[in-house]
Amino acid sequence: MFVKNKMTSNPFTISPAQTIPDAQEIIKNNGIKRLPVVDNGKLVGVVSRGDIVKVSPSKATALSMGEITYLLAKTKISSIMSKNPVTVSSNALLEEAALLMRDNDIGFLPVVDNEKLVGIITESDIFDSFIELLGFREPGTRMTIEVDDAPGMLSMITSTFAKFNANITHVAVYSSAFGKSNVVIGTNSLNTTEIEKYIAEQGARIIYRIQNK
Repeated sequence: MFVKNKMTSNPFTISPAQTIPDAQEIIKNNGIKRLPVVDNGKLVGVVSRGDIVKVSPSKATALSMGEITYLLAKTKISSIMSKNPVTVSSNALLEEAALLMRDNDIGFLPVVDNEKLVGIITESDIFDSFIELLGFREPGTRMTIEVDDAPGMLSMITSTFAKFNANITHVAVYSSAFGKSNVVIGTNSLNTTEIEKYIAEQGARIIYRIQNK
C-alpha cells in the first residue's frame, strides 16, 4: 500500500508570515497537533503545539494578559517553526513512511511531491493501515500457524485453504525462533475445523485463532 492511499489530502496549513494566535486557532478548532508551514505551495517547515508552548510565557510570568497577547500576536510562525522537516513522497510505500517516523522519532510526515505539499500522514494512519492489512476487523477467522522455516510451507497452507474451498483474504509471515516462522492467515470462513485438522496433519501447529462474526 502506498502513502497516497492513506494520507490526508489538502491538510490544514499556515504561512510563515502568520502569527502564534493564528496557529492556536487553527489547531484548537480542528483538533490537530501540528501544522505544515507553506509558502506559495512549498513546504518550509512545521509548527506544533509543543513549539507554541515553548515560546509562550509561563503562568508565573509578571506580564499582564494584554502584554502576553501582544507578544504572541507579534511572533511570526517563521521564528518558531521547525525547518527542514522530514518528508515522504506520495508514491512511497507505507513501510517507508513508518521507518522514517520510527528512525526520526516523529509521529507525522508532510507528503511532498515536486517540492509541493500534497498531504500529511500520521502514525495513526499507519496503525489503521496495519489493522486493515491484517483484516483484524473483518468478519471471518484469523489464525496464526507455526511452521518450519522451509521452502514449500506457505504453499502447503494456501493449497490447504483451496482444498477446502476457503478464501484467503489476508496473509502475513513473521520469522520466529529456532527455525520456525509464524504465518498469519485471514479467511472469510467461520468453519475452519477441517482446515486446522489437515494443517496439523502436515506438521504445522495452530498457535492462535480468533473469529469475528
